[in-house]
Amino acid sequence: MRGATLTRESSVTDPVAADPPARGWRHAYSPAQWLRSYQPRWLAHDAIAGVTLAAYGIPVSLAYASLAGLPPQYGIYGYLVGGLFYALFGSSRQLAIGPTSAISMLVGVTVAGMAGGDPARWASIAALTAVLIAGMCLVAWLLRLSSLVNFISETILLGFKAGAALTIAMTQLPKLFGVKGGGESFFERLAVLGGQLSQTNLAVLAFGLVCVALLVLGEKFLPGRPVALVVVAASIVVLSITPLAGAGFKVVGALPQGLPEFRLPGVRLRDVDGVIPLAFACLLLAYVESVSAARALAQQNGYEIDARQELLGLGAANLAAGLFQAYPVAGGLSQSSVNDKAGAKTPLALVFASIAIAFCLMFLTGLLANLPNVVLAAIVLVAVKGLVDTGELRHVWHVNRFEFAISMVAFAAVLMLGILNGVIVAVLVSMLLIIRRAAHPHVAVLGRIPGTRVFSDLQRHAENEAIAHVLTVRVEASLLYFNVEHVRETVWRLIRAAPEPVRLVICDLSASPVVDLAGARMLKALHDALQASGRVMKVVAAHAEVRDILRAEGLEERFGHIGRRSSVADLVDEFEANRNVADDPDAAPTATT
Repeated sequence: MRGATLTRESSVTDPVAADPPARGWRHAYSPAQWLRSYQPRWLAHDAIAGVTLAAYGIPVSLAYASLAGLPPQYGIYGYLVGGLFYALFGSSRQLAIGPTSAISMLVGVTVAGMAGGDPARWASIAALTAVLIAGMCLVAWLLRLSSLVNFISETILLGFKAGAALTIAMTQLPKLFGVKGGGESFFERLAVLGGQLSQTNLAVLAFGLVCVALLVLGEKFLPGRPVALVVVAASIVVLSITPLAGAGFKVVGALPQGLPEFRLPGVRLRDVDGVIPLAFACLLLAYVESVSAARALAQQNGYEIDARQELLGLGAANLAAGLFQAYPVAGGLSQSSVNDKAGAKTPLALVFASIAIAFCLMFLTGLLANLPNVVLAAIVLVAVKGLVDTGELRHVWHVNRFEFAISMVAFAAVLMLGILNGVIVAVLVSMLLIIRRAAHPHVAVLGRIPGTRVFSDLQRHAENEAIAHVLTVRVEASLLYFNVEHVRETVWRLIRAAPEPVRLVICDLSASPVVDLAGARMLKALHDALQASGRVMKVVAAHAEVRDILRAEGLEERFGHIGRRSSVADLVDEFEANRNVADDPDAAPTATT
């Protein structure tokens, strides 16, 4: 978390941070771990953090529910039950669970085509999606698939988040200008908004811009404080006591009073086409966002999270959301930062937040009737600006143009294809990037570091000494069936490009921890082809398991002894000594081990 400063006692010294790992059922049930070390003095910290989180979460969840195309109270329900059930199974002590902007937008734009304009079906599909996420989380937890999320590169996510932020912002700008808006895709919405600018309601626009300014200033000067709640309360008061209510403002209206009911989704899986891809995309976003936020907070507070356990916590939160009239939830960095800065010590803060939200639902819903929709739009616009990390984009541009291009592919995919398809494209691009890198490993040409017997990459160190008539290569990856052809072609290309005829090829396997059967056979075929052309090939620095497979394939009969003590320098010394003997018959040859 950038720019965050700990203003309270660091939990590095808290006993809860140093608890030994739990075993058995206690490992899956989080309170069994942190309650045994709970200290009474933490109760006040957790209570204050919980009330602060509720004050922050209520207005934000109202805004995000509108993104999802659902009644405003559905967002509050997500905060109420999501955090409560995450506290039972999650491993983070400060992560706050609730609706997030990207998931809300993803649900809104995707379910719109499935619901056919029926609000009840819309809500049922959203709830079913949350239940499916819970099922997927359980399967992933059982199969220990938590590490798979690491295959989605941060570069891809950087572009995806920027595209999602612009897409979300475009859905809220019509509310800011007080116009109807319309369109399905980003560019279609942009064109429609451009055609409606002449109908801008100046009173709504001015009111919205003031709210945006207050939220931005509050975020800058009062970080971690429920500024959004103050803006919401002030806007309700202004619209209630001034003539602005007649100036074309649309309001939220009265919310249902009381707690959400336990209710199974009104649709079955077979009744909705496309809900499984939606659930998978939501799971991907939710898990990446949750684990990233949880790790940042854990590092700051001196403990470690369990990435696998987070699947269980996230699954429990989404199961509760799906069964209590909500929609998919996740752990977001913004609400979690509020929870952390307010002093949360343990997940008990989420329980206090749920109690505070429940109190508001039972007694204070009538106060939100005059809340203008433009205020919710302002909250969303300010929230999503954090998704566009321009500093990191500039850094990637300067460091690696190829990575920047990949990021822009994800960015463009979201804008042109929508968030759901953008997620799918981002995943595919990540997989293709991994495959490309694995299938085209770097083959370094080695030269001797002057004055030493050490060899390193000539391309990176131009001062290194090239050995005449010797080509020394180091494959900087495992030799596997899908990259052996690239390695073979690269070696031949380097031989043809050498300034002097190559007589000896040395293959340094020190950077190849694994060589499969195809790799061993490629080395055998390369040796035979080089030998047929009057050249010699040697293998050096092979790892133990690599030596085993090379010997099993009979390569030791071709290369000579494949030991662990011989080095590139030894082979070069032997080659140069034998060359000297050939040039001067009176010189004595040198033997190497």
